[in-house]
Amino acid sequence: MVLHTSPYTSACLHFLDGLSWSLVFPCYWLLDRLLASCVATSLEKRQRSQDPCSFLTLCVLISAPLYLLLLFASLPFALLGFIIWAPLQAVRQPYLYTYRRPDKYQAEQGQAGPGGMGTGEWRPQGRSFCFCTANVCLLPDSLARFNNLSDTHRRARDVGKRIRNGASRPQIKIYIDSPTNTSISAASFSSLATAFRRTSSLDQRPDQTQTTNGPADTEVEPLTECPIHPSSGATDCPVHPPTRDQGSSECPLHSDGANTTSDCPIHPGGTNTSQCPVHTSGDASICPIHSTGAQNCQGNHDCPMHEEGTQSKPSPDCPLHTSGVQISISAPEPDLQEEEATTGNHRPGEQTGGDSGSMTASRESLARCHGSDVGVGVSLNNTLSHVPRTSVFKRPGRKRRHGDETFDHEISAFFPANLDFLALQEVFDHGATTRLRRQLHRYFPYVLSDVGRYGWKGCCSRFKFLNSGLLLASRYPILDARYECYPNGRGEDALAAKGALFAKVHLGMSHQDQRVVGYLACTHLHAIEGDATVRCEQLDLLLQWGAEFRQSSSQPPAGEKVLEDLVAFDVILGDLNFDNCSSEDKLEQQHALFTQYKDPCRLGPGEDKPWALGTLLDPSGLYDDEVSSPESLQKVMENEEGRKEYLVFPPSKSQCPASSQKGRKIPLKGNGRRIDYILYSDEGLQRDWKQEIEEYSFITQLAGITDHLSVAVRLAVSTGEEEP
Repeated sequence: MVLHTSPYTSACLHFLDGLSWSLVFPCYWLLDRLLASCVATSLEKRQRSQDPCSFLTLCVLISAPLYLLLLFASLPFALLGFIIWAPLQAVRQPYLYTYRRPDKYQAEQGQAGPGGMGTGEWRPQGRSFCFCTANVCLLPDSLARFNNLSDTHRRARDVGKRIRNGASRPQIKIYIDSPTNTSISAASFSSLATAFRRTSSLDQRPDQTQTTNGPADTEVEPLTECPIHPSSGATDCPVHPPTRDQGSSECPLHSDGANTTSDCPIHPGGTNTSQCPVHTSGDASICPIHSTGAQNCQGNHDCPMHEEGTQSKPSPDCPLHTSGVQISISAPEPDLQEEEATTGNHRPGEQTGGDSGSMTASRESLARCHGSDVGVGVSLNNTLSHVPRTSVFKRPGRKRRHGDETFDHEISAFFPANLDFLALQEVFDHGATTRLRRQLHRYFPYVLSDVGRYGWKGCCSRFKFLNSGLLLASRYPILDARYECYPNGRGEDALAAKGALFAKVHLGMSHQDQRVVGYLACTHLHAIEGDATVRCEQLDLLLQWGAEFRQSSSQPPAGEKVLEDLVAFDVILGDLNFDNCSSEDKLEQQHALFTQYKDPCRLGPGEDKPWALGTLLDPSGLYDDEVSSPESLQKVMENEEGRKEYLVFPPSKSQCPASSQKGRKIPLKGNGRRIDYILYSDEGLQRDWKQEIEEYSFITQLAGITDHLSVAVRLAVSTGEEEP
């Protein structure tokens, strides 16, 4: 179980590889630019049509012959480099394992184990893990243009930034101490961070006392909306009086000092409740402020509505503190160097607008009112208190739970907070891999990249010009990894070393000093339509290789006696290149894979759940204004007509599969082609351990830089034990 930290075992071979590539690269780059100049994206065509002087067209006409001339001049050097490079691929390692040491803050907060995140003691109640998969189409620029994408190196950097910034957003957790009031909608998550700019990572339940957030001070902004009344211009709020009344002796509840009530928590002694800003009917018995008895909540000494020590338990009628429901916001500490690089000349408190690639935008997105069913108030201990539904206007939510579904599902403009595992496909270009890995390492300590074989070694006798394109990033330490290449590729797919990458990750230690581990498999299947038998053979190999990997990695070293590992999860992520609604994919839909692994979006062969969404975008519409940003693409995907316009649907007999779908009137089946999967298995799980999907997300944050939607799942693993 030795991880390969270098492509070659000796420095001499590494030097020869660098020398050979330096000879090949000029020819490779010129050929790529020459082909790219001949294939224009829809965005470039639009720009050329808007160029009155045809300057862009003139540049292409001049540069193409120049590229061709230099290409012929570099061919002798490229041939020499190829002669050196090709034999070296026989001894090249199948992947590159890289590790970035956690920063000092993570180590102090206990988020990093022996070089990574969260490898401490396994909690009896279990943990929750977040998985994500995305096809990012980082082919050489000339090949990416056939998918209407260009500038691969820039896109690789943007992909890394967006993923990192989305995963670094504050995570919001809801804790309910009493079952009497549990009506908190998950849809309100996106609008709860109005009063927070930055908080430190808190993985435990918030205490009732003020929380210290480590070395970084928490910045709290003034409330912009009253937790009792919505933004309707009310000036008689009992918590937030008008600015002109600050310091005044007048009671914010009663405009004239004489009109007070005997049960007013601020000015007892009167009987008139006609001036109460909460109720207008004069019936004080139903008012959450003017009710019988003093309304005081235990443990909320900072509440302006309650005095101390007059009520032994929380009141369900209090508009600020109800039945112990608390919401905490936590976020990983940002990388200081990256924060300086991304902010540039911006001041620390300055907003950067709607840039989906900025840290500020990803955090500020939580404050946008995409939808909420509840309001919140902010207390001094960095927790948010639940406010009854009657206190605010209702707004439609984004997170939904369909029918008898046991988990939430949503279309999100951002990657999930606290993402643990990331699987990417089509990371083919070497320069793009380097740029993407550099960005991901600012969030993920462990990365497996440059996966696959080149040349003739490995898969079969056919030469491999591209590697597998797989990349796996983890916040937990990787114990073992293995790559296997599919030997049955056909056509253009045979030019890439497509296969499967398996990894074993260390999640923690049990009370009995047993390792708790998880298994991940990242794969990309054959893409050519009509080759169902090829994909089924690859699925057979995937199951076989996965079983062999789990068996071999669980065996202790010879002569050593160790306790058996406890398996928390077994997850498959990747682009399987078939969907669950196309009639052409019936063979794959009935494969044994779906008897061993569960698909949260699947009802059965050929039938998805109503909320399941296609993940393959129509390349011809990638640069339309309606889908050019994560937020706009999210809105389009939430609309049925928008999905029909911009998603790829199963081809029909009366339409060519390669043609655009815009404006077609043929009935469309389902919600598009869902070819990106996250599957999980509970086989081999410990006795009494249970797995439960908490959330399923279709993500639009990579809008404009790839032709796929990303998919994320949050999986909870419980042990069935009780907290000691």
